[in-house]
Amino acid sequence: MSPSRRFLNVIMDSRISGLRSLRRIDLARQRFFNPLNGKGSVAADASKMPRIHLPDPIITFRASPKDDDRRSIRCLPLTESKVLCTDQSGRAFLFDAEARHVATVPSLHKPKEEPLSLFIPSAAAIDQHKADFLTDEEEEYDEDCVGTLFVMERSPNMELRGYKDHQTSDQFEAYTYGHQQPKKSSFKSWNCQPLPPPPYLRDPMWKKFHHDITAYAVVGGGAQILISVEDVGTYCMDIATHTWSPVGKWMLPLYGKIEYVPELGLWFGFTAKHHLAAADLSDLESRPRLVGAWKEFDPPDEDWVLLQGPQLVNVGSGRFCIARFFNTTIASYYGDDFIDQTFGIITGVEVVPRTHQGSANGGKGNRIASSNCSGNGNGNGGKKKLRMIKHRSKCHITNDGTFIESVF
Repeated sequence: MSPSRRFLNVIMDSRISGLRSLRRIDLARQRFFNPLNGKGSVAADASKMPRIHLPDPIITFRASPKDDDRRSIRCLPLTESKVLCTDQSGRAFLFDAEARHVATVPSLHKPKEEPLSLFIPSAAAIDQHKADFLTDEEEEYDEDCVGTLFVMERSPNMELRGYKDHQTSDQFEAYTYGHQQPKKSSFKSWNCQPLPPPPYLRDPMWKKFHHDITAYAVVGGGAQILISVEDVGTYCMDIATHTWSPVGKWMLPLYGKIEYVPELGLWFGFTAKHHLAAADLSDLESRPRLVGAWKEFDPPDEDWVLLQGPQLVNVGSGRFCIARFFNTTIASYYGDDFIDQTFGIITGVEVVPRTHQGSANGGKGNRIASSNCSGNGNGNGGKKKLRMIKHRSKCHITNDGTFIESVF
């Protein structure tokens, strides 16, 4: 069974400030899903691990400098082939890797230091994705078949002064495509609109502390966004009305971006210990529990230092690519540690049911994911037992300053 996706997208960082490139790994050629020894070892020596053969970049881009010459750029994925890139000034553009098409989009109302993003496809996009009978000649580049990209600050500031309850915030924004309001012509374009913030940001009760968003997901069949806020609780936003509602004073058991997998009727992400895990978010009347948690990779050496948190890409059919990032250091003559090598490890794993009891009623797409913030849903109820199959780990090693920054 081959993955539903053809490509794994890789954003490469470099020694040059604010310079990034996008490369696309052909999953069929790299063979992340050919088992090793029928089982796939959990730990591997980096010198013996198969290497990732990166293709040439299909686009290279750099942030414009600010007054202090500081440059940074963040890449926020929409789909397998589309990504929005925004720099330290909030300027942005949209790149379609399949069509090799660059589109200008409005700047963010406020630059984001550490942006988080969630993409919800439009109904038209889902219908087009299902229309497998279309030939390449019949398919057209159609922005109407995109959706909405929600962008938020990972660590938003409190907003206690001069704001009304329903006033929008420049810390939460959404990119949409369509007619501008008021409608004056048939011309369509991208729009970036500010959204109301979650209510805790304007509650004096929380003003003494700074609270990070620890987890975020799409639920309610694509109708709602769910976030967990450190030490505060969990909130839900209706994407049609942009209205926030408290869900509970508990935190989701997963961290970072959480993805719904329709084949299993569950949401996947990472635990606090960076283990791949699944949870059922179809019932939010109480804190969801983990359905399973697995460890697919152990660093082969104690000298490997974790560089950043792991990243998860759902490639379809219950299969995932997991990227982990490490570096090693060497001591200088003066006793300081310098980075020696940087490692990017990508592992192909598969999660399958242990038994055939029950069924996942998540439907055939993220928009069909059955759950909502009121706690009513028909997911698998957490009853399905799962097991993880580790396929193959591959390694990208760099000592020239160019390394894998992110995957999508």
